This record gives sequence, structure tokens and C-alpha cells, in this order.
Amino acid sequence: MSAVVRIVLVDDQALFRAGIKMVLDSQPDLEVVGEASDGREGIDVVRATRPDLVLMDVRMPVMDGLAATAEILREPDAPRVVVLTTFDLDEAAARAIQGGASGFLLKDSEPEFLLSAVRTVHAGSAVIAASATRELFAHIAEGGATEPVPAAYADLTDREREIFALAASGLSNAEIAEREFLSEATVKTHISRILTKLALRDRVQLVVFAYRHGLV
Repeated sequence: MSAVVRIVLVDDQALFRAGIKMVLDSQPDLEVVGEASDGREGIDVVRATRPDLVLMDVRMPVMDGLAATAEILREPDAPRVVVLTTFDLDEAAARAIQGGASGFLLKDSEPEFLLSAVRTVHAGSAVIAASATRELFAHIAEGGATEPVPAAYADLTDREREIFALAASGLSNAEIAEREFLSEATVKTHISRILTKLALRDRVQLVVFAYRHGLV
């Protein structure tokens, strides 16, 4: 039997937390091991429980989700953090992702999507609403200057740059494989090498990197 994914919920609405907890705890492979009503309390709960994943609201009293996420991700063996937001194009959620969060979920997501997203992030893929993440950063990039492209990008092969561009545009491994006449396993290998060369953790961070440096 696979290990249970241990989750902490951080949100200032008790009723919302109760609903999410009920959905997660209904699954044999998921368990809510702690709850908090603000970012500061969330940090304490994370340190006490050492979860695999944190579902983090953005707007909360005492300490907001942005500051809490940044502090949690500085911890040794930090859990993955998924930001909860009410709006599709939420610049606060974008800043959390730029700070290392593994993606964002809308608070009114269907339960099935929530469960799938939690499992996906825990597995390391972090492909949460890839198109929404892409649209979010495109929206933000419209009025802002991009940063210089890091030297590490030059280490990518021509093929890896092609795969990078397709992944940054929101295509899944299966879609890239079909488009480039490759196997999914080959695409996965390319993505893994790209992430390693660019020191990125997951696909969401790849999208952030692409928009931050004007590569899409």
C-alpha cells in the first residue's frame, strides 16, 4: 500500500477548512494532519507536523499566505505548497508561485480536481491548471520588464529548448509527445534534464522561469 500523503490546511475560514478536510480525509491515501487559521499559526503547525503538502490561503489575518509560504519553503525538507485563491488572475497567487509554491487552486474547484491536484503535486509533477498558470503570468508580464536570461539556459540543447517552449506554453507530456513524434518517456526525460540544468523544481516553476525571462 502506498504511503499516506500528510496535509496541512491553512485558511481563516473554519467552514471552508472543514469542507476541504472532509473531502481529503474521505480518501484512504490522504490525511489532514493539521489546520491553522492564519499564516503564523500555519508555520507553527507545519513545524510540528512535518506534512508532505500545505494548502495555503493567500489572504489571512496576522500573516498572509505569501509571507507564510516564503518562510515554510525556507525550512529544511520543506513540504510542497499549493496556494488557494478565489480569482483566476490573482497576482498574489502569482507572487506565491514565483516564491516557490507549486501552483494554485481555485477555492471553488470540484472535489475531484482538488484530489487529483493534491496527488499530482505530491508525485512531483506539479501540473496544476497549467493553462491557468500560463495565463496568469502572461497577464502579469504584459506590463512588466523581463529579467536577463540566466547563463544556464545556454546549456540546453536545441531539442531541450523546443521541449522547454512547449512545456512553458502549457502542453502536457502527452501533448508534447504527440506533437514532436516522441514517446512520453522521452519527453519526461527531456523535462527532467531541463529542470536539472535550470535548477527548477517542477513544471510550474518552468512556466514562471519562461515568463520571468521573456522566453514565451
